[in-house]
Amino acid sequence: MKCPFCNKDNTRVIDSRPSDENNSIRRRRQCDACNRRFTTYEKVETIPLVVIKKDNNREPYDRSKIEAGVFRSCHKRPISVDQITALVDEVETLIFNREDKEIPSHVIGEILMDKLKDLDPVAYVRFASVYREFKDVNTFMEEIKKILSKE
Repeated sequence: MKCPFCNKDNTRVIDSRPSDENNSIRRRRQCDACNRRFTTYEKVETIPLVVIKKDNNREPYDRSKIEAGVFRSCHKRPISVDQITALVDEVETLIFNREDKEIPSHVIGEILMDKLKDLDPVAYVRFASVYREFKDVNTFMEEIKKILSKE
């Protein structure tokens, strides 16, 4: 790290501590050349993610949209907010680990459905019915039969 005062490269860290709710690290540094002290902040750089919608429109990734869909599908089910948050965190980790700059919405939907299936079958069917746009009761029943045959 270059010293902002004398531009020399020989600085050292004299103190480190979490900052900004553990989302960054505050480092106190000292220049060995001029002995001046300064503070730096390190933060993980995230890749801006764009979601490609069904109609090929693109929009920035928005965690709250996933949360809202999961909350709706889990309505009146014995699922805690912590379980929902953990599920969304897991989905988000899988999405960001792909390291793609763009991701089709159907990929997010499929990942979500896989996770919901493990969490609660009723929540899964609710989500799938909206996501896959079930047209009639028969489509609904086919999905339920798939779940029952796997148990």
